[in-house]
Amino acid sequence: MFPRIRRAFGLLTIGAASVLALAACGQSADSNSSASTSGGSGKDTLVLAAVPAENSTDLQSSYQTVIKLLEKETGKKIQFQKATNYAAVIEGQRAGKIDIAQYGPFSYVQAKSSGVKTTPVAASVQTKGALPGYKSYGIVKSGSTIHDLRGFKGKKVCFVDPNSTSGYLYPHAGLLKAGVDPAKGITSVMAGGHDASVLAVKSGQCDAGFAYDTMVDKQLVEKGQIKKGEITTVWKSPLIPGSPVAISDSLDPKLKQQISDVYQKMANVDYLKAHGYCTGSKCEVDDSGDWGYAKVTDSFYDGVRDVCEVTKDKQCVTS
Repeated sequence: MFPRIRRAFGLLTIGAASVLALAACGQSADSNSSASTSGGSGKDTLVLAAVPAENSTDLQSSYQTVIKLLEKETGKKIQFQKATNYAAVIEGQRAGKIDIAQYGPFSYVQAKSSGVKTTPVAASVQTKGALPGYKSYGIVKSGSTIHDLRGFKGKKVCFVDPNSTSGYLYPHAGLLKAGVDPAKGITSVMAGGHDASVLAVKSGQCDAGFAYDTMVDKQLVEKGQIKKGEITTVWKSPLIPGSPVAISDSLDPKLKQQISDVYQKMANVDYLKAHGYCTGSKCEVDDSGDWGYAKVTDSFYDGVRDVCEVTKDKQCVTS
């Protein structure tokens, strides 16, 4: 069995688990609903939501430093919400339950195209000065007879989530280009997390799989969950635009600017260490081990929209 399985949600309908996730956003979000609806700056609590990249039981701790920074700079209490999946984040922000959303690139495009009123302000970067972006890897267990995406045909293949960019959308485009029909040519498994996809390949539960680059190259190796060389990368995607932080358009413009400034100017390892937010060698801005964030706009995600045009994936909803 997989450590955790997240099922796909219909993007325009809130499934049962999404309802639970939104309810978990708490009474504070509900109690401030009138301020949120009016866009007033008097809202005392802001809800920040994210989806774990792996099967983390304490996702909030990875965001705690940025939460402290946001609270100091805005004067607001930040309530963190661990969402069950990206569909829950989309529907939560649509319903006014989520003020600040950490999306994946694909889920952000889905949110915008389905009418969610939200604006991207920053995207995560792995190192200082880097372009906000990363790659999807197609992986197999070392020693496998599969050497490229064409070899995925007829195999059991692990994806992450139907709303994942590097764990679903870009892999679909890659498979199509390799002449493999993702709908009929493989047996698809939704592993529920990037780490779960890699570990399923390692254990043999899947013949091949997909996950984002640093999960394969760095994170699971550093945690001792896989050994270096145990997993072989047989495909790399083009550069994917970095995962954006998007702010609800219902918030007061001044508050939106304060939040934007936090992510664009302060939420990075250098600033956090220099201003005493981090002590010791460990300094986290998210659960992916990134350096920080860089400014982005909506047009930065046009490449994802282009991939949607190629795949014609049913998850690529339009308004």
